[in-house]
Amino acid sequence: MNSTPKIRSVVFDLDGTLMSSSATIYKCTLRTFQEFNIAAELSEEEFNKKIGYHFKDIFADFNISVPDLEGFIDRYKSLYFDFIDESKVYPNVLKVLEFLKENSILTSLLTTKAQDQAERILEHFGLKDYFSIITGRQNGMAIKPAPDALLKICKETGVGPKETLMVGDSELDIRCGKNAGSLTCGVTFGYRQKEELEKENPDYLISDMKEIIDIVGSNEVK
Repeated sequence: MNSTPKIRSVVFDLDGTLMSSSATIYKCTLRTFQEFNIAAELSEEEFNKKIGYHFKDIFADFNISVPDLEGFIDRYKSLYFDFIDESKVYPNVLKVLEFLKENSILTSLLTTKAQDQAERILEHFGLKDYFSIITGRQNGMAIKPAPDALLKICKETGVGPKETLMVGDSELDIRCGKNAGSLTCGVTFGYRQKEELEKENPDYLISDMKEIIDIVGSNEVK
């Protein structure tokens, strides 16, 4: 086992990591398609495999033409909270956030959702006050798997990547962490299969959020 510095900062992804939101995202996307008169066949199962990517990339993968992408995204954001009750916070998330707060572990959010939307979602579920930094999609900032936003969080927290744990449910999160030089933790209860995450070789792989409590107290990569 390789010795590693103690974890002083934890950065979480949002969808598929802190909360189960696939039904909200999928139904809101279909409603927006309807309003824009876009005829698109998109199965929920296949769509869920792409959660975490920008709409531009998702539509390209499914060969869906959306002429006014920015207009689509704006309308999608305005409709999102019509479906918010379809989303649920995963078990033990609150317990872990409380533990991190009590033990002075800095806690941040890094998501490809727009900044204002990410903040509003956390506030809706009563989670916003647990986060010292909330970083959503911002103009001029490369999104995951690029390390830019994570490195910006490290700079703002004053905690280097080697003492920072990036937690997420997709290959984008793990690659982002590795590109930044941070520790990485994949969660298997989100929108990717365990086997997919294992291929990314994260430092940790967990099936329940409460396992974070053990990880932050460990000085060794398991």
